[in-house]
Amino acid sequence: MARNEEKAQSMLYRFREAQAAELGLAVRGDRRPRMASACKSIRDCERWRGEILREISRKVSKIQDAGLSDYEVRDLNDEINKLLREKRHWENQLVALGGANYRRNVSMLDDDGREVPGTKGYKYFGRAKELPGVRELFQSRKKEEEEENAVFAFYKKFTGVGPSYFGDADEETLLQSEREAEEKEWQEAYETLRDILQVDQVPQYPPPNSDFSQKAPPPSDDTAHQAATALASYIPFLSPAALLPPRMPDRKEMDAVILALHKKRLEEEMLG
Repeated sequence: MARNEEKAQSMLYRFREAQAAELGLAVRGDRRPRMASACKSIRDCERWRGEILREISRKVSKIQDAGLSDYEVRDLNDEINKLLREKRHWENQLVALGGANYRRNVSMLDDDGREVPGTKGYKYFGRAKELPGVRELFQSRKKEEEEENAVFAFYKKFTGVGPSYFGDADEETLLQSEREAEEKEWQEAYETLRDILQVDQVPQYPPPNSDFSQKAPPPSDDTAHQAATALASYIPFLSPAALLPPRMPDRKEMDAVILALHKKRLEEEMLG
């Protein structure tokens, strides 16, 4: 018995034990618990978490080997993800016991500041990103990101525009330009009518008032009647009444028309 105790205290034995712990090789009688909640010591939780990190490091280095088959790469990637889930359980147990908080919810970003695909949920390491099906997954995500960036770049041009883009910079200038455009169109229509009638002088009908900023009084009936009579003298097949501008009904007339329509509909429903 003394021989075994001396052997356990020897320098070589302790070196082998430290080397096995560093490589993640469990010693018989000192294996990692299957359930992290079964461990009630912060020191042991730190120890098992460190062991899992070493195992993950070894497997991530091994998965870079170009001599591995696709099946071995898939198995290694599954084992790494399993170890990551187990590491998260030990970190949760550490927080529950009042230890250090190693949990980080920071997304992994590339050089351009975009989130790297495959960093949430199931992750891919090393040659696992080049497996059939996985490569297409990363390419499709990259294509979607490029489309989103293109759409964002297109609409970003309109985020910094000022009120002048929407015509709100100078309302008076805008109204003045609209009035000038309407007068120009009215003059062109007058000249077109004169060319159609083939006469030199045609009485020019007054243009309508389109300035909605201020309510101007409507043109008098005498002025409109005189202009229509003058135009009718050049167009014999039209009467002055046909050349008069249409008269808009007022509120009372509209109410009377609506009331008459309701009465007619009720009569049809009641009398058939």
